Amino acid sequence: MIRPSLLLVFGLLAAFPCPVVADNAEQAVEKAHQEIWSRFMDEHNLVLDYTDLDGKIIRPTPEDCLALKPSALSWGVPNEDGPMFNGLYLDALCTRWKLTKDEEARSKARRLIAGLLKVSTIGKTPGFIARGIATDGGTTYPLGSNDQTTPWHYGIWRFIIDGLATPEEEAKLTAAFVENIRILDLNGWKMPTDGPPCPHRGTFAKPGWEGAPRLLFVMKAMHHFTRDESWQQRYLEAANQKLGDNHPSRIETCRVGMIFDGSQGPRYSWTGSEGVVCLHALWEMETDPAMKAAYAEGLRHSAELAAQSLPLIDQFDVNGTEVFNTDWRVMNEAWKPQHSEKDAADVARAGLRVQALHSPRLKIEKNYLREPCFAAWVVTLCPDTAFVQTHVPAIERVITHYRFDKVYLSQFFPLESAWWRLKEHAVNP
Repeated sequence: MIRPSLLLVFGLLAAFPCPVVADNAEQAVEKAHQEIWSRFMDEHNLVLDYTDLDGKIIRPTPEDCLALKPSALSWGVPNEDGPMFNGLYLDALCTRWKLTKDEEARSKARRLIAGLLKVSTIGKTPGFIARGIATDGGTTYPLGSNDQTTPWHYGIWRFIIDGLATPEEEAKLTAAFVENIRILDLNGWKMPTDGPPCPHRGTFAKPGWEGAPRLLFVMKAMHHFTRDESWQQRYLEAANQKLGDNHPSRIETCRVGMIFDGSQGPRYSWTGSEGVVCLHALWEMETDPAMKAAYAEGLRHSAELAAQSLPLIDQFDVNGTEVFNTDWRVMNEAWKPQHSEKDAADVARAGLRVQALHSPRLKIEKNYLREPCFAAWVVTLCPDTAFVQTHVPAIERVITHYRFDKVYLSQFFPLESAWWRLKEHAVNP
């Protein structure tokens, strides 16, 4: 017989359940890994932007793509950022394999590479990197970007440089990398599109942070892969080139490190991380002490800026019940015909505003999940181990904060990279 006092205890426990003991960072990273691979990898080996909690998405049809709905840029659809996320996520799997020689990690990295190769061959335009793939398995939206192309380069470079590729894979991937750069070079470093409303979208030739580390990275990588000294000469010339009176040289831009584009929002580590990985790759490849020091300084400044985003987790309620509407077609309320790059960007931005109204949880996850997760990774890319060590507790707070099976965005995947970079620094317990 249960005594009344025990019944009272049981009743209190039911009314006021004990808090669940949080995972440690290693356990949380493994849960994040399992969630990505069980819910956010599609049949084309591309990382999805978002799904419902059961892993379902509304994939665009060929008709959506051809009608440029919700826009030619496809912003806001669930498979908008395949090459971007694949290329960046390879940092985690390659570092994991490098440290552990875990063959499952290499197998998964190969799947990501397969996805990268597919998006580089599905279009009809040489050099075009597609964002995602429609329901027919062969149609895509016509506009890519520098933000899709840079991770494509980085992911292939990382897979090769970290030693995951067999000799046959290395030859194939090197050829694909070199051919893509050759086309971009001939295009004046502009990214080709796969049709109207414009011939190009994005460039590596921009002055400032958005262009400098990207262009220097691909030039240095071309010298590494081809051993053609002309690429080294072009790299050095580009590093010291000033693009107008109001802009410093590219090497000085790299020394300053990541800055945020105010037009995108107050804190934007997710796109800023692309320049940071290029900076880290340059730091790895560079042998000149002065240039290597400039890249290290830029990585330190980037980490200092990113670290300011780590406390944003405190504004993310893991038990929040706000609506996340996965029906991206609500953005078609803002659709208009598009006849130029500006038209496409205007329609895309208008569509995102409509989407935000229908999906309040989306904005919360972008601001308080995506931003601190990418920021944590950026901090760990700083080569100054003593500096990184001061931020380990804050990074581990980010890693352990979320319930990955209860979020809709996939953009917690950088936490895997952050964890394995910490392992590389050997500063975490």
